[in-house]
Amino acid sequence: MTEKPQGEQPGDDSAAAEEAVIKAAEEAAAGGTSEELATAKRELAERTADLQRLQAEYQNYRKRVERDRLTVREIAVSNILEALIPVLDDIGRAREHGEVTGGFKSVSDNLETVVAKLGLQQFGKEGEAFDPTLHEALMHSYSSDVTEDTCVQILQPGYRIGERVIRPAMVAVAEPQPGTQTTATPDSEDSESDKADGAGDN
Repeated sequence: MTEKPQGEQPGDDSAAAEEAVIKAAEEAAAGGTSEELATAKRELAERTADLQRLQAEYQNYRKRVERDRLTVREIAVSNILEALIPVLDDIGRAREHGEVTGGFKSVSDNLETVVAKLGLQQFGKEGEAFDPTLHEALMHSYSSDVTEDTCVQILQPGYRIGERVIRPAMVAVAEPQPGTQTTATPDSEDSESDKADGAGDN
């Protein structure tokens, strides 16, 4: 598509052409033959189709520009938030040691509020099921207190923007203790059998 000079609205040429054809059609209708009138109507239909096609192309162009603009904004915001994650880590460690007080507390609270409004979400909690797409296991152990792979300690929280993970949560994972499944054991089966035999004897 030929680029239009800046400030010129798409469709100006087509609108002028359409106006000229309409004028010619009116003149033909006033004193022309039926053949001239048919020609004028055909040209009018062609110009109208050209105008509609140009308008559709312009609308598609506007949508594409808006989509590209939003994509660039998302990338820029994501880069800024990613660069702030180490600062948020420092704030989190300071909070664990009770050092987030006074003016520093106000600054840290405001920073966390701003990044949350921009879409940055923290995730990773003790007790949640281990998900390899969200968590990175740095430590591993077995436990009789869990029934599935479970995050028992959050070593470093994870961050994401929308559905995109910026950094996985660094966790310690506990698996169920081998042999603790709730299935019937031979001893329990023998016990049940003895009870049944005793009932039969009575």
